[in-house]
Amino acid sequence: MVVSAGPAMANGYNGNTINTFVPASANYSGAWPVTVTRSQRSNGTGCLTLSGNARGGQASLDFGGFKYPYGSFLVSDGILVATISEPLYGQNGALMFIAHATQGHIGQGIFENIEGGSNFDFGALAFGMKNGC
Repeated sequence: MVVSAGPAMANGYNGNTINTFVPASANYSGAWPVTVTRSQRSNGTGCLTLSGNARGGQASLDFGGFKYPYGSFLVSDGILVATISEPLYGQNGALMFIAHATQGHIGQGIFENIEGGSNFDFGALAFGMKNGC
């Protein structure tokens, strides 16, 4: 059996030997416009900024005149989950952005605002073009 290194080298090296023969994954780093609709309290537009690799990293959010600098994201099985820490009085909340993500594109999904460990608000979520904000 003869194996050529040509196809593996054309796809690139992803940082470990397990991924040597797997094509490089899409990159989600950038500034993504987000729009929340059909929510009771959180309708509006903002900018979700992701930085890291194709599997995850850091996230921050500008939304409704507020800046939320602390968060993280991950992408698994075609689903993006970004969690932004929301400081509240005496506790923290979380703003969650969950959407389909494939080949460097993020589609529609759902938004959830968690406060005190409970669902406080939710709505439909749409992403704009990467680096569109």
